[in-house]
Amino acid sequence: MDNDLHYEIIKPHKPLSDFVDSFWFLHNQSDSNKETTGLPDGRVDLFLFQSPTEPFRIALLGLGTAQHESAVIPANGLMFSISFKLLAIEYIFHDTISNIVNNGKLLPEGFWGFTKDDLQDFDLFVEKATKKIQSLLPKDIDKRKLKLFELIYVGKGAVTVKELSEKVFWSSRQINRYFNQQFGISLKTYCNILRFRASLEHIAQGKLFPEENFTDQNHFIKEIKKFSGVVPKELFKNKNDRFILLSTLPRK
Repeated sequence: MDNDLHYEIIKPHKPLSDFVDSFWFLHNQSDSNKETTGLPDGRVDLFLFQSPTEPFRIALLGLGTAQHESAVIPANGLMFSISFKLLAIEYIFHDTISNIVNNGKLLPEGFWGFTKDDLQDFDLFVEKATKKIQSLLPKDIDKRKLKLFELIYVGKGAVTVKELSEKVFWSSRQINRYFNQQFGISLKTYCNILRFRASLEHIAQGKLFPEENFTDQNHFIKEIKKFSGVVPKELFKNKNDRFILLSTLPRK
């Protein structure tokens, strides 16, 4: 990653890991704006952000199904984020994100007790966020949903709706209704996003061929371009760290 961009990630332990993918921060340490393009990764991000030219804000980003339009990380901009797995939407937020696909919404300052002071220390932010989420963990959870997401994440999306339906004893129609109502996309689309995300790890290593259960090379290229807007070769080049998500992955 560009030396001006500082990135760090912390993974949670169970039981938080059923609901939280990671805690991370991104800091543009330079005095220049950095252009970036977001990629879909199957996560829902709650983030705190501030820069010398922009006020403190808290926002929630819904699922992305395609590359985001180019955005700018302001000079000296700092973002602390919690990346949630989908179970968190129903059981932690008690809400739906079907209306913010490829979009987001601002949350009130003070949401979950967060203020601009929490941007001063990432470790303390993680500690505070962990305690808050632990206080919201559900006592009861639908075991079908728990098993469903466990299978989806372990398989990195490389599993069919039919297979999932049979393993969790939940009809495909009911699962898709749940996904569309709760998250705004179908289960198949979500699995394809996770497969794309897993493929980025290989592309970052220069492996520009399918390793995640694609039909063939053409299918692989088509799916990568659908979600990123470019072919695998261009993703690997990642000129000027345009794709921040790819920049955070180990390269060969």
